[in-house]
Amino acid sequence: MTALWAPHSAAPAPPGSVTDAGVLHPMTVAQLDAVMAIEVSAYPFPWSRGNFIDSIAAGHPAWLLKERTGGLLGYFVAMGGVEEVHLLNITVAPAAQRQGHARALMAALIEQARASGARQLWLEVRLGNAVARAVYERLGFAQVGVRKGYYPAASSRREDAIVMSLLIEARKPLGAPDTAAGDALG
Repeated sequence: MTALWAPHSAAPAPPGSVTDAGVLHPMTVAQLDAVMAIEVSAYPFPWSRGNFIDSIAAGHPAWLLKERTGGLLGYFVAMGGVEEVHLLNITVAPAAQRQGHARALMAALIEQARASGARQLWLEVRLGNAVARAVYERLGFAQVGVRKGYYPAASSRREDAIVMSLLIEARKPLGAPDTAAGDALG
């Protein structure tokens, strides 16, 4: 028996919830044209449509961040396990980058993971993606390892992935004020 994260019982916010960055919606197959348009514009080696369909069919948490007017800003797909969550894909539309949308998506994922009882959040990031690594570090992720040759790269070479982890069991929501003097987990 496999223990799976129940995305519907641990949603980051009810569908249609408004955040400072936009509106959160669960990803469905019907939205994959817009998702794929962003995916292929953001990466030289994008996920396939089948990767997204398989993730949705498997019940993996998959969420969209949309503008209040409906335009797609970004998305994430994660996979839950026993007391952990693994971020599989997080993408912000190139035209919407550097506006806080990745942080909003990560905040939603962290809250969803916390609500599901996860104690740790895992991800891989390309060694050469300094911008994403800096975002993850600011959110409290620590480098815990390297996966050699994990990502495809140009000229049939492979790029290493930095494995990062965040302990979330005792973390406060992002932006929450400290409530106890001497709280060392903040």
